[in-house]
Amino acid sequence: MEILNYTEDHLRFRERVRSFFEKEVTPHVDEWEKSGITPKSIWKRMGEEGFLCTSVPKEYGGMGADFLYSVIVSEELVQTSHTGLAAPLHSDVVVPYITSFGSEELKKKYLPQCVSGDMISAIAMTEPNAGSDLASIQTTAVEDGNDVVINGQKTFISNGINCDLLIIAARDPSTSDAYSGMDLYVVEAGEKGFEKSKKLAKMGWQSQDTAELAFTDCRIPKGNRLGTKGGGFLMLMEKLQQERLMVCIVAVAGAERMLRDTLRFCGEKVDFGKPITKLHNNRFKIVEMAAEVRLGRVFLDKLVADHMEGKSIVVDVSMAKFWTTEMAMRIADQCLELQGSYGYCEDNPMVRAWRDMRVLSIFAGTNEIMKGIAVKFMGL
Repeated sequence: MEILNYTEDHLRFRERVRSFFEKEVTPHVDEWEKSGITPKSIWKRMGEEGFLCTSVPKEYGGMGADFLYSVIVSEELVQTSHTGLAAPLHSDVVVPYITSFGSEELKKKYLPQCVSGDMISAIAMTEPNAGSDLASIQTTAVEDGNDVVINGQKTFISNGINCDLLIIAARDPSTSDAYSGMDLYVVEAGEKGFEKSKKLAKMGWQSQDTAELAFTDCRIPKGNRLGTKGGGFLMLMEKLQQERLMVCIVAVAGAERMLRDTLRFCGEKVDFGKPITKLHNNRFKIVEMAAEVRLGRVFLDKLVADHMEGKSIVVDVSMAKFWTTEMAMRIADQCLELQGSYGYCEDNPMVRAWRDMRVLSIFAGTNEIMKGIAVKFMGL
């Protein structure tokens, strides 16, 4: 019995997405990896096809679709063998903050452009000295009349160079409590005092424009605040469930793809006069990997179903985030090993996959943080 109920509309949508990526993304991936960024034009094309921000209500230009459409886009993006086109971050992590907490004015102004791909979004939480511990952020937001003045630095910001729209976490320095003093603000690229200071060179995710951002007396309207004053931390906590679920989707889909590609390779590679899938040790390894991948798929699909029903899955998604990402790393490592010397060649897609999988255990809250959340809720 299937856990997720994909309709004919879902299946047709998947075929459209898959065909689009095969024609307009995959052929250009190597070029984008070398240049270290994906062109804004591909974001615009995705918007034209209706592949961005599928959950945004129809009155703001979206489809008003269910979460399975987001799952489909994320899973099919994994098949392109790169991670630079971070559309799920834009559609299912950043934009939902505006949909849920933005004023009507902000929604009308920004959501249609996010859906169309005219605006690419990013979220700025991490700082040089504040990663998993969001309460330690030092970026300040000081009210001055009808404006807010932002000062500080952010780092490891995905979509940081391409972004036209940024949600930034900042604190009110006049409030001593780190949690109640935090707010989220919408900042447009090009605002005076907002500088995209550096694109970071990384081990993996090489076509992803991860950046350092700087804010020096950046003045924005007070109306650009999301939600009520002091509500930033609670908003982050509410939305992190879906963000971590998106990471699980990438991890499981990535593990499935790596295993499938390795099975194809092993079926064609001959050692000792027969395909290496006929060697006992290799067969056992493949079966073990297949079992892990299937367990990950069942775990993930159940969480997606629960999330769609509006259930709180904070503990389960925390467990899934550390387990699926560590599973994906194990699969990547073993697949690389099975491919022998070919697995060490730069033109082998498995090498990129191996590098790209490594960061999944770090962002959206490190796996150690995920285990800590589970420990807390289990009362240990």
